[in-house]
Amino acid sequence: MSRLKELRKYVDAELNKMKDADKRTSAIAHLYGVSLAATMIAKKRGLDPEIAAMAAMLHDLYAYKSGSYDDHAHKGADLAVEILSELKLTDEAETEMIRSAIYHHDDKSVMDGPMDEVLKDADVIDHCLKDASREVKDKERARFESLCGEFGL
Repeated sequence: MSRLKELRKYVDAELNKMKDADKRTSAIAHLYGVSLAATMIAKKRGLDPEIAAMAAMLHDLYAYKSGSYDDHAHKGADLAVEILSELKLTDEAETEMIRSAIYHHDDKSVMDGPMDEVLKDADVIDHCLKDASREVKDKERARFESLCGEFGL
């Protein structure tokens, strides 16, 4: 089984513990949507698509498990390290790349490392394209417009 499939199996089991069916469905849709977008963005930018997809699968897991978005990026980065250590899916450098991407993903106005930017951009793509009838949030507008240019949308 691939590393990504192994991780998804773990994440699915965690999400299935959510009592509220609507929140669970939304969480699954978001993590898988961001994972797909991260894969495509990473491939286009010459980065590791599997690591990008893994970071995306974990990026909001802390919020879904805890029910809180308070400091979820930083706390989620710590949770991701715990999970990756437990599952032994990544080496030290890959774990750090995933940790950093999750840690920084909530601050869309700052430029960080290449994989950090992949996760931020994938998150924005999912937020903005999942429901085209919703207006793009001000804090995501510049990044979304840049992505539209990059992908010719």
